[in-house]
Amino acid sequence: MGQAKKINMAPVPDFEYIETPEQLAAYVRTIENAGMVAVDTEGDSMFHYQERVCLIQMSAREHTAVIDPLSVGDLSILKPIFRDGSICKVLHGADYDVRSLYRDFNITINNLFDTQLASVFLGLKETSLEAVVHQHFGVELDKKFQKKNWSRRPLPEEMAAYAASDVTHLIPLAHILTEALENMGRLQWVLEECRLLSGVRPSEEEDGPMFLKFKGAGRLEPRQLAALEALLQMRNAIARQKDRPHFKVISNTALKKIAIALPADLKHLEACRALSAKQFDRYGRAVMEAVRNACQIPENRLPRYPRRKSPRLSRRVPARVNALRQWRDQTAARLELDPALVLNRALIRAIAVENPARQAALKKVDGIHAWQAKTFGEAIIQALQAEN
Repeated sequence: MGQAKKINMAPVPDFEYIETPEQLAAYVRTIENAGMVAVDTEGDSMFHYQERVCLIQMSAREHTAVIDPLSVGDLSILKPIFRDGSICKVLHGADYDVRSLYRDFNITINNLFDTQLASVFLGLKETSLEAVVHQHFGVELDKKFQKKNWSRRPLPEEMAAYAASDVTHLIPLAHILTEALENMGRLQWVLEECRLLSGVRPSEEEDGPMFLKFKGAGRLEPRQLAALEALLQMRNAIARQKDRPHFKVISNTALKKIAIALPADLKHLEACRALSAKQFDRYGRAVMEAVRNACQIPENRLPRYPRRKSPRLSRRVPARVNALRQWRDQTAARLELDPALVLNRALIRAIAVENPARQAALKKVDGIHAWQAKTFGEAIIQALQAEN
């Protein structure tokens, strides 16, 4: 028998668990003049109706802290550090963290460096934190607590240690990736993307039907759409009352299946096999009430999925799209990048429609970033001109 491959697990880092404003103030004093601060967060979206940040992990100058916002309460003392442009905040896959920190604490981030974005722009195929850390440092991060309930209190020490381990490699990783990006001439690309990423915000609750945010709703008939909306409203009320996330009440797949079937009674609902036995016992009557209410809506009051009327476009647009796609794919292959980083589908179409003749006009196309226009502008114009 062959020898089992030895796994070099990352050591458990030394860290401070912060539960009081006094502890947090003392920690801030140790890192407030640091050049780089590593940051990560843990939330409870898998366990509660209203998601919230349950931990903030920070590391700088070899001082690592796991901050418990549920205990500390006021985190405004952290705002100057996140806002300070002279301090680089290093995160991995920062989209969730940027939105969550703003949503819960009104924390905005200035001078962000996302090590996952950097890895993507270096052409790495595996860009999860564990994959990148293993590639560069040869250690394995323990991910066994990744889907645990981070709102649990008291928090087990091994879960706090797990959370701390996610930030201990970020600063040395940022140095390695920055140097690699500089050598490839792509650092400014990533820095621009990071500036844009630091400005993302959580989506605001909009008035209007819930089905507008439901994938696949646009393919339903009006009666089915009415049923889907009633089912979504029903599930939302149950989730709020039970303090559970939507998917732990009834899945989207199940709701869509029921909306399409429009069962006439509990027997037909059970035959749909959309609900588990436990869900059927708990929610079957509420589901049928929602469907019946939808079926009683007069035909002229049924919802219609909004359709945007496409403007009339030049017949040359499809040819321009094909030319841009061919150029994009060839360029991405040469650079060993994901083609969507060079130009995504929406941007290809926008450029094809606008048909800019000069780089100045290209820069005004909605969705294009400055680094794309600067790096690829001339080639994009040439690809368009070949089809005009």
